[in-house]
Amino acid sequence: MNLDDVLKSPYAWPQDRKVPWLCQGLEELVDYHRQHCAPYARICDTLHLETTASTPLERIPFLPVQAFKHLWLHSVPEQQILKVLTSSGTTGQAVSRIALDHATSMLQTKALAGIGQAFLGAQRWPMVFVDHANVIKDRASFSARGAGLIGFSSFGRDHFYLLNESMKPDWEGLKAFQKKHGEGPVLFFGFTYMVWAHLVQEAKAAGLSFSFPSGILIHGGGWKKLEQEKVDNAAFKAALQKWFGLTKVHNYYGLVEQVGTIYMECERGVLHAPVSAEVLARDPATLAPLPTGAKGLLQVFSLLPRSYPGHSLLTEDLGSWLGEDDCPCGRKGKYFLVHGRMAQAELRGCSDTHAFNEIQGQAVPDPNSHG
Repeated sequence: MNLDDVLKSPYAWPQDRKVPWLCQGLEELVDYHRQHCAPYARICDTLHLETTASTPLERIPFLPVQAFKHLWLHSVPEQQILKVLTSSGTTGQAVSRIALDHATSMLQTKALAGIGQAFLGAQRWPMVFVDHANVIKDRASFSARGAGLIGFSSFGRDHFYLLNESMKPDWEGLKAFQKKHGEGPVLFFGFTYMVWAHLVQEAKAAGLSFSFPSGILIHGGGWKKLEQEKVDNAAFKAALQKWFGLTKVHNYYGLVEQVGTIYMECERGVLHAPVSAEVLARDPATLAPLPTGAKGLLQVFSLLPRSYPGHSLLTEDLGSWLGEDDCPCGRKGKYFLVHGRMAQAELRGCSDTHAFNEIQGQAVPDPNSHG
């Protein structure tokens, strides 16, 4: 099957059809990146990592996500690199650098479009960003935060950026937006902590409420700061309904090291792997693959990364996969939960990073220059 065609129907394939096809594609990417990325080849050679035509998913070589903080990994000539994405990082932390060429960027766009349409439909909705517009001012080099804003902007129209550069909401602007669009479908997008701190909490402090009865919020990023504040997913959704009338709230899980591949939360509250991607849970001590329901480090796979070896990554996130093909929402494939960061792992989510800088009393750095 042509990958472009598969990306249009991200939840249509059952696992017995998906996994052999995915493994074949991943094996081809292992070979390709070994031939075109010398540091990746050295890692595979040193660890004696080999693949064959029948390599099972759990034997596909992986890199730890930390590798992108310390190595400049790319599988295309530098002159073909279209843009460089950087991970979010607190002040003083190293950031990941992800090299994208035109082909990889186009695959990411198509993959995100297929996933978005599976949840939102093909129409473009009036859209509110819980952020400020300057985050995306430099299109050649920007952060995971900017990549998220640009990627999701394609699902909307009449874009309204709620926040100014001081992260203060424009309530009068939102009132005008509600008057114009509030009775119909409206799409909100933001990073988890920023939605909580700069949308929910600011509205609560101002004693303001809004009504978007046909609206939907998509949010992603780290939960660490909210977990410290004893705010779980249920409380987060309840607050959005109370203050903004939003009853459809979908979290997503994703990494800057695999931009375009996101795992969306369905109506049943679990995350779904699309056809072009997969997850495994591994024992943190032995790295052995874990069975259904067992909590371990998540390994994520994606067929999208062509310009850099990001096709198989071991994350620092703890999760557990719950089942395959039988989620009541009707979507095929594997579904899972993320339980948080492994103890002592770096704070690295977009919204967690923003929260950390706020609590330190520091000015939040320009994400286009810092990442």
